[in-house]
Amino acid sequence: MKVLIITYYWPPAGGSGVQRWLKFVKYFRDFDVEPIVYTVENPKYPILDESLQSDVPKNIEVLKQPIFEPNSILSFFGKKKSESAGFLNQKPTFFGRILQYIRANYFIPDARKFWIKPSVKYLKKYISTHKVDAIITTGPPHSMHLIGLKLKQQLGVKWIADFRDPWTEIDYFHQLPLTKKAINKHHFLEQEVLLNADKVLVVGNTMNKNYAKFSNNVVTITNGFDGEVLTSENNLDSKFTITHIGLMNADRNPKMLWDVLAEIISENTDFKNDFILKLIGKVDPSVVEVIANKKLQNNIEIVSYVSHNKVLEYQKKSQVLLLLLNNVPSAKGIITGKIFEYLMVNRPILAIAPVDGDLAEILNETNAGVVVDFEDRTKLKNSILELYSKYKEHNLSVNSKNIEKFHRRELTKQVAELLK
Repeated sequence: MKVLIITYYWPPAGGSGVQRWLKFVKYFRDFDVEPIVYTVENPKYPILDESLQSDVPKNIEVLKQPIFEPNSILSFFGKKKSESAGFLNQKPTFFGRILQYIRANYFIPDARKFWIKPSVKYLKKYISTHKVDAIITTGPPHSMHLIGLKLKQQLGVKWIADFRDPWTEIDYFHQLPLTKKAINKHHFLEQEVLLNADKVLVVGNTMNKNYAKFSNNVVTITNGFDGEVLTSENNLDSKFTITHIGLMNADRNPKMLWDVLAEIISENTDFKNDFILKLIGKVDPSVVEVIANKKLQNNIEIVSYVSHNKVLEYQKKSQVLLLLLNNVPSAKGIITGKIFEYLMVNRPILAIAPVDGDLAEILNETNAGVVVDFEDRTKLKNSILELYSKYKEHNLSVNSKNIEKFHRRELTKQVAELLK
């Protein structure tokens, strides 16, 4: 069968947004599904990663159409091109606040809304002359879902709406300077997608429960990893390294962690000499400021964005892998995609997250690490010291289980079964 995938993110885009459907497309042919990708011709990706091109199957049909993105105009007036909705400036200038207000209330559901109408026109013509058994839209940006909604309404084509992140429950939604009218419009559009899609895919059980209020066709298919699970512990860092991969924005600033690390370093000279925290990815200035105030600079290494392949090398060598969730009302439903690649490299995971959330459920199921609640300072300190003690004894390892079901090929099989 032939499936048309509508996605804004596609190689050479880097970052987390491109991974999910790139990997599904990579393995679809193993299950007799022929993917056709529809994406943007002139995207403004904040992150590029040319290494991901190697995962694109040979001879796959990729349709592209130009897009008008008002973010380009906003950046001309002072908005940083690399800033995404999930990395909002916490201290905007007066002019910056105006730009945030315009973006939040006039570009609904997002700044890619101007691609909806021309995409529907183009794809209606394409579908009329080419065999397409189903379409799949993936968001954010949720404008992709509105393309699917209109194609469903006008052509009656089978449609799966895939939510890599929730819409109105996403962690930064409450930060946006939205009017009541804008909030209502977001909720209305979100419900229109849920009510009209033949299937709704989500990445976690909390999102599933929330969306099940509006649709009887919600299915959880998590993100995953693509590679072999490591079984050896060769070439680990000689230092007691704890590594965090990904964005560390103001909402994700783990102030309790900085306090605990500063306390341990002041009490334990050996720990001070052995310990390095590696932050791989963009770090908000407010985080850097706290690190400086706590005098942790000598024990912290900040590395800007690197390629996906390089990220895997950092993960493989690290003694401990750190997961941080944003301390926001929707935290229980957040499953950062990094957890699955952490599982693949088979190193102990230390997570600061809700102990009763979706992330904790996965870690408990796989026996891959420990979860500390946002305010549990005592448990955090004890957990770090226990990991350090095992490091000193050359006995720092993890006995994970039930990991293979998160392999991208196995997850693609589940999507293919839904399609058929």
